[in-house]
Amino acid sequence: MTDAAELRDRTRELLAAHPPADTDRLDFLRARFDAGLAWVHYPQGLGGLGAPRALQAVVDAELAAAGAPDNDPRRIGIGLGMAAPTILQYGTEEQKRRLLRPLWTGEEVWCQLFSEPGAGSDLAALGTRAVRDGEDWVVNGQKVWTSSAHLARWAILIARTDPDVPKHQGITYFVCDMTDPGVEVRPLRQITGEAEFNEVFLTDVRIPDSRRLGEVGDGWRVAQTTLNNERVAIGGTPIPREGGMIGKIAETWRERPELRTHDLHQRLLGLWVEAEVARLTGVRLRQQLAAGQPGPEGAGMKLNFARLNQEISGLEVELLGAEGLLYDDWTMRRPELVDFTGRDAGYRYLRSKGNSIEGGTSEVLLNIVAERVLGLPAEPRTDKDVAWKDLAR
Repeated sequence: MTDAAELRDRTRELLAAHPPADTDRLDFLRARFDAGLAWVHYPQGLGGLGAPRALQAVVDAELAAAGAPDNDPRRIGIGLGMAAPTILQYGTEEQKRRLLRPLWTGEEVWCQLFSEPGAGSDLAALGTRAVRDGEDWVVNGQKVWTSSAHLARWAILIARTDPDVPKHQGITYFVCDMTDPGVEVRPLRQITGEAEFNEVFLTDVRIPDSRRLGEVGDGWRVAQTTLNNERVAIGGTPIPREGGMIGKIAETWRERPELRTHDLHQRLLGLWVEAEVARLTGVRLRQQLAAGQPGPEGAGMKLNFARLNQEISGLEVELLGAEGLLYDDWTMRRPELVDFTGRDAGYRYLRSKGNSIEGGTSEVLLNIVAERVLGLPAEPRTDKDVAWKDLAR
């Protein structure tokens, strides 16, 4: 069993062999992966050492103290938080060895081809078709709200392979090469002025069966691994006290005493406490993750994340008064990441509106918490035993 002392020794050996000040950033990240210090809980040969997940903090602390580069996790969050755990659980050995290293180093960016114009909240109703043709699958359909599609080399994709069975049973999970013929990415301009999201059109895209994850028709179960990890990645990201959006409004409160009122003070205190409770709950959730796979608890974290962001950003705009109505930049651009704290209050207010939609709408997540966490009766469903092709659309 690898312990903290051994991990410190291994990390120091890495730093001695590849001094951060003298080593190319990408070369250092590759060496870190090969040394098993990328994600220590992954198996040997796949960036890890089979160590307890909680010991990752030991490695990160040593590397941070030495000024070592990181892999820019915000830019490659879909790969790290969603694709990687799914590949690890369901991928073949060949898939794991080909895909995980460049995913972790950031050489290959990933996106998620799940939501469709007619299948967002009801994701299992998706209509993108994959038809078997020899050793390939021919895929046709449209996906939407795809973050990073304009940057991505790879995508995790779910498509319908059997329309003659109920909707959850006829889905298969694939890895799609975004550079293949027939993949078209179009920007979707948002209320912020940016095109952070995209719509993706798939026209006769050929995906080899060797890029399938899991069994044919078992894609919904595979997708649950992705979705559970996605909600933890969105709502359970580790932050320091007064990190994130609560830190921005607290900073304004301290620096601008002329803006203060008693009512705003009371509301800010309430949100500060809620943000701290959410932060500590996230710490507890990550400790639970160290013992196994994420469960539906991540849905509760993501729910709270969306609500808090929207309430905090609304209070910040109100605190700033007329100043809060200003907006710094409406330039149409296609950013590599979402920067909540690096922009102004107007951006935070507008962008946070998407928090209750992306990663599962708050309404769907409320159902998940009710049914899978609290054990309440499920809502009545009339489509449970109906073939997908017979559903009203």
